[in-house]
Amino acid sequence: MRRIDAIGIGFGIFIAGGLVYLGLQLVGLDGQQAGIWSQTLLVMGLMGWLATYVLRAVGNKMTYHQQREHYEQAFLQQRLDELSPEELAKIQAEIEQEEQSQV
Repeated sequence: MRRIDAIGIGFGIFIAGGLVYLGLQLVGLDGQQAGIWSQTLLVMGLMGWLATYVLRAVGNKMTYHQQREHYEQAFLQQRLDELSPEELAKIQAEIEQEEQSQV
């Protein structure tokens, strides 16, 4: 996310909070109650966003982790494709030997 995107999102949330405040005043709440309820909605939204962020971070579903995993898979696939048939057969024989020694 670029810096301008973060500024735009922050400005949008600020405007949305003001619109919620005005909407609550139009519904009939006085200024103090409308302010309390608009702040409550903002905090609840922030807590919801934070919960999704924590879940993505703990589950390694962040964009960085996904990009890194795709890069590592592509790198290993490229290395595998570059191996000659003799080298590939040698590696497979080593893997089979390790599997037999573990059993």
